[in-house]
Amino acid sequence: MKRSFQGSLAIVLVFVSFCLCGCRQVAGSNGAGLSGERLGRIDDLFEQYVDDEGVAGASVMIYRNGKIGYFKTFGMQDIEGRVPMSKDAIFRIYSMTKPITSTAVMMLYEEGHFFLNDPVSKYLPELKGLTVGVESEDPVTGETTFSTVNSNHEMTIRDLLRHTSGMTYGFFASSKVDALYREAKVLGDDEKTIADTVVKLSKLPLKHQPGTTWEYGVSTDVLGRLVEVVSGMPLDRFFQERIFDPLGMDDTGFNVPPEKAHRFVAIYSLDDNKKIYPAKPGVSRDYLTPTTHFSGGGGLVSTQKDYLTFCKMILNNGTLNGVSMLSPKSVKLMTSDHIEGMNKACKGAWVKIREAGFGLGFRVNIGPHLLGNLGSMGTVSWAGAASTNFFIDFEEEMIVIYMSQIKPAAHTLGYKVETLAYQAIID
Repeated sequence: MKRSFQGSLAIVLVFVSFCLCGCRQVAGSNGAGLSGERLGRIDDLFEQYVDDEGVAGASVMIYRNGKIGYFKTFGMQDIEGRVPMSKDAIFRIYSMTKPITSTAVMMLYEEGHFFLNDPVSKYLPELKGLTVGVESEDPVTGETTFSTVNSNHEMTIRDLLRHTSGMTYGFFASSKVDALYREAKVLGDDEKTIADTVVKLSKLPLKHQPGTTWEYGVSTDVLGRLVEVVSGMPLDRFFQERIFDPLGMDDTGFNVPPEKAHRFVAIYSLDDNKKIYPAKPGVSRDYLTPTTHFSGGGGLVSTQKDYLTFCKMILNNGTLNGVSMLSPKSVKLMTSDHIEGMNKACKGAWVKIREAGFGLGFRVNIGPHLLGNLGSMGTVSWAGAASTNFFIDFEEEMIVIYMSQIKPAAHTLGYKVETLAYQAIID
């Protein structure tokens, strides 16, 4: 009898201990179904990076099941000025601008201004009749020759949205067309407006036949100009009146106003030993001086709170707080894979899509087993050139946003944040 009682008591104690442990984990996450203990691994990671001078400072937010389950800052937003990283810090989000521009395009599409399969030249006639660059190697001499051919068909608006327009950036690869982009200084200081950018692009050959190859490039900048032409408004005004004001994104824009300059994060680069140092002039425009070049591909600054607002709208199928930006059908279209069966392994390209898909403005997870990472089917994401990342997981009702300011980007850290967010899910 005594032995039986002791055994029963042990079972009860184990059960109570398990329940209490589980309660502590969930309670520590503010009800978001995340383990407080496992979230601590994010703390450990960033404290290590700050201590090792791999980052100056960073901010990480995890939103799940309608709650912010994790929001912490680390290090400094300005080492030289001795300013700690703050939760309302303003970051250069670079290519995280692209989903916002794509949303603007889809808003105009919903209003009946165009079809997604319309040729871009219908609205931007300077882009009609572009040629395509072709490189070939002489079998005898081994020398590479370059020529141009006519495009098989014109790029469409959908090609621009999914990066299959044939356009490139110029600085992510080393083909002859990339070299021509660099020589022309595409997105250079001489372009006062995005209209200037489109004119410059009209004089350059495409790198690929439209609709055949995914390659990261200036497509979304061209979309920004499309928004201007179709709406009759400069892109900054369209964003402000049609997206930022309705959603309450008060700290997002193409410039940082003087009264907010103290919240603007300093930008850094990494040396050969992976140590940070203040970025040299020219690595980033200052953003404190007003610009007229409204880059739809990478020109915005934003905060954690503002970008969470945008992501929540997408997660909620286009509507937030009674404001309808897009229909659920449009969000579904944007977050579906549009490049299945296309060439995604661009030779020499630095930015690769790997074993993922791409929708209309977002990278799309078409299978965690293909990527070899924790995740969910249909999760959409993208990143920015100064070390910012986000992803929206519809299955888990989760948004993760990581922001730092290192350029060129240290994106492996962003991927680690993604893994650490997923491993913290317990409910």
